[in-house]
Amino acid sequence: MPRIVYIGSEDRREIDAEEGQSVMRAAILNGVDGIVGECGGQAMCATCHVFVERVEGELPEIGEDEDEMLDCTADPRRENSRLGCQLSAGEDFAELEVRLPSSQV
Repeated sequence: MPRIVYIGSEDRREIDAEEGQSVMRAAILNGVDGIVGECGGQAMCATCHVFVERVEGELPEIGEDEDEMLDCTADPRRENSRLGCQLSAGEDFAELEVRLPSSQV
């Protein structure tokens, strides 16, 4: 089962995600603070912005919509910025560790 580790400013949560479940959806279903997903995973709101710290697997290229939304995040975009709605457990990674932006926690 794929694993996602969410690192907040004061806590760390490890979640076993369902195959195909996005980083955003796993966070919402498990009550992880700092991931909102206002647009429901359509790469239109950037409220699931994360910083990828470590990945076991190979993440997909950043798509055009994701690239555009990463320029609109509350915390400044970094080289390791991604939208959690665009990363799927089991498809894109076996294990993923993400840091939540300070403005979201």
